[in-house]
Amino acid sequence: MSAAATVALFFMEVGVVKRFLIFILIILLWNLACQLQLWTPYILPSPARVGSTCLAMLRSGELTAAITISLQRIAIGFVLAFLLSFALALVGCRFPRLRPYYSYLIDFVRHVPPLSLIPLLILWAGIGEAPKIIVIVLAAFAPILLNIDAGLSGCDKKLLEVGNVLGLTPGQQFWQIRLPYALPNILVGLRIGLGYSLRAIIGAELVAASSGLGYLILDAQTMSRTDKALVGIIFIGILGLALDTLLKRLSHKLLPYREEE
Repeated sequence: MSAAATVALFFMEVGVVKRFLIFILIILLWNLACQLQLWTPYILPSPARVGSTCLAMLRSGELTAAITISLQRIAIGFVLAFLLSFALALVGCRFPRLRPYYSYLIDFVRHVPPLSLIPLLILWAGIGEAPKIIVIVLAAFAPILLNIDAGLSGCDKKLLEVGNVLGLTPGQQFWQIRLPYALPNILVGLRIGLGYSLRAIIGAELVAASSGLGYLILDAQTMSRTDKALVGIIFIGILGLALDTLLKRLSHKLLPYREEE
């Protein structure tokens, strides 16, 4: 069997064609609109022009550098948000009477758009990396916390009673009962938080940055390069899709009994 046939068979087996059919249709309609000249190339460049611009940006390293910088910021902010969320969820699980003292604060923070804090963060922390990391933490913190807390506090009481009967300590109950029970919620929270992180960093880079995908799009707009802006937007979607796919695969590894999405 030839290499091309092997690749084609692989795509058919995993159902990739079904998932990407809508993208193929969009590109065809996009190309048709450009051929009919419904909009000028300045407003909507053709897929071929966007593709050639993308290759040029990859060869020059401009696109790779922007993706790398944005990924680094997302990684730092996302990990910090997870650690803070997990720690606070542990406090709420171990000391449930403390929840009323901070629950309204969490709801308050959850409803304040992180991007609205950028002017203050720039005043307090300067225009370096700190404001961008803080924005990511604030964006991802609440959804991760809510899901972890729901998983840990919603543990089946009967399972905990079995743990008591077996003589498990609170720590053993947490690691052997509560945490495995909460794992599906934790993974959902991570997926949601990661999406929020990506949106937050792009917004922050659009407002206050000199590097990253958000800045790349803003710079393209300043230079009237619609093709470069579209490349940046497309790669934001690709990046989000890739990160979410990684988390889904991790979920399937840890929870093989759950149905495939």
